[in-house]
Amino acid sequence: MARLHTRKHGRSKSRKPMESEAKTETGREEIEKEIVAYAKQGMKGAMIGQKLKDEKKAGYLKPLLGKRLNVLLEEKGFKSDIPADLLDLMRKAVNLRKHLTANHKDVHNTTRLHRVESKIWRLGKYYRKSGRLPVDWKYDPEQAALIIKQA
Repeated sequence: MARLHTRKHGRSKSRKPMESEAKTETGREEIEKEIVAYAKQGMKGAMIGQKLKDEKKAGYLKPLLGKRLNVLLEEKGFKSDIPADLLDLMRKAVNLRKHLTANHKDVHNTTRLHRVESKIWRLGKYYRKSGRLPVDWKYDPEQAALIIKQA
């Protein structure tokens, strides 16, 4: 299947290691303690995974923990009301809108803003159907700027 806004095709086959290949220098309990400590500092899931990969040589966390990192964070009580990928796209859209108010003739970034917002609408529809967002949730650029300012 082709990518969303480019004409490139992806690669098939997963190249992630199996559970039997998951090796690390530290144990599962120690990694869970590190995850909770990083989450208490306010780090997002992606940053936690990257930090564990770099510092603890943890590699892929799902075979090691038996569950995904976001599931573990939700179990430990670090669940956000808006999913992280949607929040990142909203942050990108807010920054693009801020740029376009100063540079209103920037056609390329106007197109990029349209693409980012279409991804936000599509993800919002998916999260409303799956129950991770309220049914009446709707993307509003001004409201998104307020949410990003708080986060």
